[in-house]
Amino acid sequence: MTADETKLRGFGPVGILSILVIAAADMIVKPLSAILVLVWARKSGTPWSAIGFGRPRSWPATIAEGISLGIAFKLVMKAVVMPLFGADPINPTYHYLAGNAAALPAMFYAVIVGAGFGEETFYRGFLFERLGALFGRSAGAKGATVVLSAILFGLAHWHDQGRTGVEQATIVGLVFGTIFTRTGRIWMLMLAHAAFDVTAVLLIYWNLESFAAHVVFK
Repeated sequence: MTADETKLRGFGPVGILSILVIAAADMIVKPLSAILVLVWARKSGTPWSAIGFGRPRSWPATIAEGISLGIAFKLVMKAVVMPLFGADPINPTYHYLAGNAAALPAMFYAVIVGAGFGEETFYRGFLFERLGALFGRSAGAKGATVVLSAILFGLAHWHDQGRTGVEQATIVGLVFGTIFTRTGRIWMLMLAHAAFDVTAVLLIYWNLESFAAHVVFK
């Protein structure tokens, strides 16, 4: 490993600066943070597998698992989990999507590229590698990484969705983080995240949010 690679992967001034730049990019444009993570991995000599980009055992199985998990997870969150938190059945931030076909292309790009690719690369791939290098690889360290990354992921949703968004995103972060810790692969989670958000968008577009939120709790 060269001196430059060591600095980028370390926690000295260069390493910390790279983390801050990538984190700032996540707050500005989601796909940009993911692109910077990939650039960082290349320049730092970090193996692709260390940030979850290892080849899956089976692409068809990975695609099927990811999409199925994302859809089912969103429906359970909408119908069971979030009502227990007292969440409004209607998402006021994105209710403008109801019946608004013209807004769908941009929103699908945001949730598939920005969230599925961008957020998973940053919050699972990059943060897990960095926090793992900082805390270690013990069971306790992995648990701390899951919790801390989930909290950060939740807080990232405060600005546009408030307390409800933070609660939902934190739970998603805990579940996805646990899966990532066990599998070390990010492809299925990217697909699950995109499917989760696409399902959310379609529930709003078809005006099914209230119905879904009251399927279990009338």
